[in-house]
Amino acid sequence: MTQSQKPYIIAADIGTTSTKTLVIDRDGQVLASHSIEYPLFTPAADRAEQDPDQIFDAVVQGIGAVVRKQGISPEQVLCVSFSSAMHSIIAVDEYNKPLTQCITWADNRAAKYAEDLKQNGLGQQIYARTGTPIHPMSPLLKLKWFGEHEPALVRNTHKFIGIKEYVFAKLFNQYLIDHSLASATGLFNLEQLDWDAGALDYAGVTPQQLSALVPTTHRVEGMSSAYAAAMGLSTETPFIVGASDGVLANLGVGAFEPGVVAVTIGTSGAVRSVVNKPQTDPEGKLFCYALAEGFWVVGGPINNGGIVFRWVRDQIATAEAEEARRLGMDPYDHLTALAAEVGAGSEGLLFLPLLSGERAPYWNANARGVYFGLSLSHQKKHMIRAALEGVMFSIQAVATSLERMMGPATVIRASGGFARSEFWRQMMTDMLGTAVTVPDSIESSGIGAALLGLLAMGEIEDLSHAHKWIGVGKAHEVNENDYRVYQQLTSIYTSVYHQLKDQFDAITAFQSQHLRSPQS
Repeated sequence: MTQSQKPYIIAADIGTTSTKTLVIDRDGQVLASHSIEYPLFTPAADRAEQDPDQIFDAVVQGIGAVVRKQGISPEQVLCVSFSSAMHSIIAVDEYNKPLTQCITWADNRAAKYAEDLKQNGLGQQIYARTGTPIHPMSPLLKLKWFGEHEPALVRNTHKFIGIKEYVFAKLFNQYLIDHSLASATGLFNLEQLDWDAGALDYAGVTPQQLSALVPTTHRVEGMSSAYAAAMGLSTETPFIVGASDGVLANLGVGAFEPGVVAVTIGTSGAVRSVVNKPQTDPEGKLFCYALAEGFWVVGGPINNGGIVFRWVRDQIATAEAEEARRLGMDPYDHLTALAAEVGAGSEGLLFLPLLSGERAPYWNANARGVYFGLSLSHQKKHMIRAALEGVMFSIQAVATSLERMMGPATVIRASGGFARSEFWRQMMTDMLGTAVTVPDSIESSGIGAALLGLLAMGEIEDLSHAHKWIGVGKAHEVNENDYRVYQQLTSIYTSVYHQLKDQFDAITAFQSQHLRSPQS
């Protein structure tokens, strides 16, 4: 069987809460999928860690699961291509043994150093060169924290790597990082496509302590026979190093032309647009990350997306969620139906969904969740709807910053778990005042990884092939009455945040002294 006849691409999408693997055919159809979840450990209020070996096992088991589901043989697989969450960091020794947990983007232990860097002017200089906003999510700041708090660990560390690098090191015994994930570390010079000397000096590391930089289309073969057997693949099956989930989501929904903006909401969320060369925000509110030559993604992430809905399910609407389970319903569908009983604006109840701090546009690790306007007339259904609207107010704030830099959006492409919900999609349409379309497949990062795999294998000439794969399904138009309601509430929402900013700092200081988060 020749390369051009191999019918399947496998996409592995390493996410924050799960790894999802897909089998995709040459027409872009998802034929099989499998998802494996893993826990997030929060041993303190500012920590968010995972077990790297649990995630590695999820990758191996997930690939094996979709190979078996589809009943395919190794010679039918063109390649395996990767998507990965950003900003993770693991210290490993010379034998690739983890010396730390996988420290995720949600970890805020380096918040003090982020504030210091913002105040002294050096932060803006590093941001302008690297495109990664100054925030404790960034490996740049996490490395600074390690240098100050765990110098012995730093001395004993062979490499500081991200989760996808860990997976490739175990499979191929090579330390590789693609330009896309590197551009999300705060350590990578966007113009030079190399590690940034000034950022490395601040972080206290050398290039030798980091992985080798490679393009997102870099191809690796010759993995361990044991892992190949576990996945149902050959040792010679090509693995494409791939890119970050964010930039691949834009590719996977076809949002890479002027005026087309991608909004993804999974555990967290993001608003992104594409430019043909590196471009940073004078105000430092937006990121700029690489995908491929002539393909750079500008946008902003929010910390609190679907995780807010999960919090509502588990902490506020526990009885309703349990009732739904007893009736054989999806709890989220039941809670959404309750929220739909309330009109836009939740009768004057606002929720700032800042449960795990916030990234764009505020970049404030100390931000906290707030219900505002609560009265005796409000019921649980109002609280549910206000929480969902709060996520959309966060998305709107990022979209406004992006519009200031890129111009107005003409269409929004929605993806991520929230895109399954017609209610959420319409809410976003009305909040942003722009038509929203949903691709036929919402597995945008996985689809993007598969397209990148085709490019890496020489099967397509450029990424415009995405238009042949991505069909647009449901479209939503703006409800003008609801749009006016949200416009009226936006200024109140923004004012509440700014008036509480100092108090967020105060309550966070109190929490750090008196509270410890249970492991989850």
